[in-house]
Amino acid sequence: MDQSSIGKRTTFDKSAVDDGTAAHLSTLERPVVLGAGPVGRALVAELSGRGHTPAVVTRSGTTLPGSRAVTADLTDPAQIEPALAGATVVFQAAQPAYTRWPEEFPTLQRRIVDGAAATGATLAVVENLYGYGHVRGPITADLPLAATTRKGTVRGEMWRELARADQAGRLPVVAVRGSDFIGPGVTGSAYGERFVGPLVAGGRADLLGDPDARHTVTYVPDLAASLVAAAADPDAIGRAWLAPNAPAVTQRQLVALIADAAGVAPRFRRRRGWQVRLLGLVVPEVREMVELLYEFDDDLVVDSTETTERLGVEATPLADVVATTVEWYRARAGERAS
Repeated sequence: MDQSSIGKRTTFDKSAVDDGTAAHLSTLERPVVLGAGPVGRALVAELSGRGHTPAVVTRSGTTLPGSRAVTADLTDPAQIEPALAGATVVFQAAQPAYTRWPEEFPTLQRRIVDGAAATGATLAVVENLYGYGHVRGPITADLPLAATTRKGTVRGEMWRELARADQAGRLPVVAVRGSDFIGPGVTGSAYGERFVGPLVAGGRADLLGDPDARHTVTYVPDLAASLVAAAADPDAIGRAWLAPNAPAVTQRQLVALIADAAGVAPRFRRRRGWQVRLLGLVVPEVREMVELLYEFDDDLVVDSTETTERLGVEATPLADVVATTVEWYRARAGERAS
């Protein structure tokens, strides 16, 4: 249970839950999406494109096109089960503040597991690569979760808890792991508003680590497509998959691709480890990145061939990823200026 595959599983019986209607519905019939960030929005777009109308659960009752809004505080156990009632699949894309992951994320996940299990839903979870730790060579889904960092250890244990819940027959579980995000609506990533934003505006991208280190980036719509495909495929349940990704390029090459699409000079400001550590003394979010600098100092290359071959979801070509991302940042800048 330390890797992507759960192993021998107890068959989950949906007819055993209180609301037996889920037993007679397809997995995607009544989808619920937790969270309305970039991944949540991409999941709604993917599901609505397949003809489904997901419920989107947020604390603020965020309304997204093609969905219905449900207001609930996912940190409150009394609100989770009613919010998930009748769901056939729950897409977990919610998370606490980045600075509070170790303290709050495991508890949040346990409460979501309890709520999804009570309604007989499949649980489809968005994960990242932190649990693998510092891997020298291509990352494949079956590598052990051997991280020793604080957040990597938390991520590894969270997956093991999901694996135990699936193996015990509490609920079907599947996960898709993405690298650093890029795409429309992505701002908080290392390839978000501090990287793409200033570059599109003619300034310099903030670049962590080695400019000539290769770094796989995950286009959020591709992650959403693969998670929906995995949730709908009974043979994909019970393990973690890697999001399909375009071939990795160096960070310097990524700057050049974005600059070319935006019609600006390929300029960047390299942030070395000591600078990140110094800034982290006063900026909590930056402090959380210090233990993960290995991802940017060395190559971070993901081999997602298995996902494409087994789930049939191909990665969007990097040129198209860049074009769509640049277009979104330009539109955002225009809206702010108006």
